[in-house]
Amino acid sequence: MYTGIVQQSVEVNGLQKQPGLLTFSVRLPAPLLDELQVGASVSIDGVCLTVTEQAGHDVTFDAIQETQDRTTLGELELGGQVNVERSAKSSAEIGGHEISGHIDGTVRVVEVERFENNCIFTFEAPAPYMKYIFPKGFIALNGCSLTVVDVDRTASTFTVHLIPETLRVTTFDEKSAGDRVNFEIERKTQVIVDTVQEFLREQAREGLLVAQS
Repeated sequence: MYTGIVQQSVEVNGLQKQPGLLTFSVRLPAPLLDELQVGASVSIDGVCLTVTEQAGHDVTFDAIQETQDRTTLGELELGGQVNVERSAKSSAEIGGHEISGHIDGTVRVVEVERFENNCIFTFEAPAPYMKYIFPKGFIALNGCSLTVVDVDRTASTFTVHLIPETLRVTTFDEKSAGDRVNFEIERKTQVIVDTVQEFLREQAREGLLVAQS
């Protein structure tokens, strides 16, 4: 589990592609290596991955084809930057919201509006997921816990506002219109929406049966 508070963006310093498998490495700073072991879980651009090798500051991960198809990891390049968060400890402060690292898909950057002290991103999401996105609700984008500001369900778009610190720590300052980022909807919201919809469908079915009897 993760908190959605990205700790740093780091460079991809190793990359190997094989049929159905992408192996890549990043160089982590000392604070992010504390008690890190092979088998540990680390969030890379919001994707929960397992450490497969560690040599000094270099940490290696594998991404199977399903992960590459569903996320942006298949687009990784040497020298590119990715967001990193170590998995949360039981005593960790939840500064964002609980994130599983199980990506739902990608959203496309539609527009970036940059101002002196903040930045507004507009994203286009797959239409079936818009029912889970609400103003003032949470969404995880490339591993960052962010608050949704505006939602346009007709256009399947939503906006988030980023403060300078978020732009400094993460890779969002490099993003522009047309880029894709990984998204994970807030699971509690998903459960509520799906439960209510199923209840309403059941009520409608029961009403139809009563009308037909």
